[in-house]
Amino acid sequence: MHNAPTDDMLVRHASPSLNVNSIHGPVVNPYHSLNEKSIPWAERERRSAGGSSGGSAAAVAAGMCDAALGTDTGGSVRLPASYCGITGLKPSYGLISRWGVVSYADSLDCVGVLGKSVDTVKTTRFHHMIQRILPQATPHAREKAKVSAESLLSTLDADLSSPDLSSLRIGIPQEYFPSELNTTIVTAVRRVLERLSSLGAQLIPVSLPSTPYALSAYYVIASAEASSNLARYDGVQYGTRSRLLPGADKSKPGNVYAHTRSVGFGAEVQKRILLGTHALTADAFDNYFLQAQRIRQRIKTDFDSAFRVPNAQLSDPSPNPDGVDILLHPSAIRTAPRLDSDAASGLGPYLQDVMTVPASLAGLPAVSIPAGLAADGWPVGVSVVGQWGSDELVMCIGKVIERTSNEDNRNF
Repeated sequence: MHNAPTDDMLVRHASPSLNVNSIHGPVVNPYHSLNEKSIPWAERERRSAGGSSGGSAAAVAAGMCDAALGTDTGGSVRLPASYCGITGLKPSYGLISRWGVVSYADSLDCVGVLGKSVDTVKTTRFHHMIQRILPQATPHAREKAKVSAESLLSTLDADLSSPDLSSLRIGIPQEYFPSELNTTIVTAVRRVLERLSSLGAQLIPVSLPSTPYALSAYYVIASAEASSNLARYDGVQYGTRSRLLPGADKSKPGNVYAHTRSVGFGAEVQKRILLGTHALTADAFDNYFLQAQRIRQRIKTDFDSAFRVPNAQLSDPSPNPDGVDILLHPSAIRTAPRLDSDAASGLGPYLQDVMTVPASLAGLPAVSIPAGLAADGWPVGVSVVGQWGSDELVMCIGKVIERTSNEDNRNF
């Protein structure tokens, strides 16, 4: 039999964005506990570390390690990074192998890295270890990733205290400031934009009109792919087989499968499998799955129209001289929610993904960088998104933001 993931792995991998569905209980954000040591543990405010890679983010934020791996399907690296006050990178889709990762949504899953700083993610011994352990993409894919953004990199020096950003065009997507966005998040983002503007960067409003449909499309596509991928865990070739209850008819394979999958999958995983199975049925396929794929293509087109650098994945890419080099927006609609709040129930956990899923649907590189504290004293993250393959540029701008942020508001 093939080695199968534990129930905890599957539940964590498919949980919503607050990491509350693990059989071990919710992952508690360590940020407050590090800064309020005088408060008894039982009286400290328990907030979410984000999901689904919240365990990795919490370990880094608590000082248990310098960096950690995570998997990002719709924001599962960037959102925990924002909530915990650390750096989280989702690379361009396809540039890092997913070998060894339990497949959830194959067209979205990315291996990412969470670290205390951009340098930790990018250049430390841990990063080089990742490069050795995780086979890179094919030489052809690597060559295509060398987009013309490299010419812009040569004019930037993130190591300088005051780098010259006069050649950088930063797009501010209007759709990433919805009514649900907390006002203190907007204040923190404005401070970052003011710092970048003072270094010469051009701030340009852009529109990505398909963004409001991204969340719905994402959950249809992700659930459908999860339904297909997780169907293999039937207790026969994959997964742990559970004993049938006394008196159950063992001659019917369906009983064996149903019992094993009911015991082996948590409630959230079962919910997504059922939603995905429905989306793939003959009656619903056109109205749900195909429609979601059409929206996904529109989202990709929106991004390609916004960037100055052409998408190297296109057969006939053409540059857009009026486009921008990177996009900058809030990583989350709010700071880490309280685990006992309304944000941790109902549709709240799903709405947390609204800022991160568009880049996932388009397969673009994105990094969440700490940008100070909100009015409630908890970390705020800003996301830098680039064209496919421009991972180095995204990290470079992330480092500039990191260096220009107020060190007193950092939690390392």
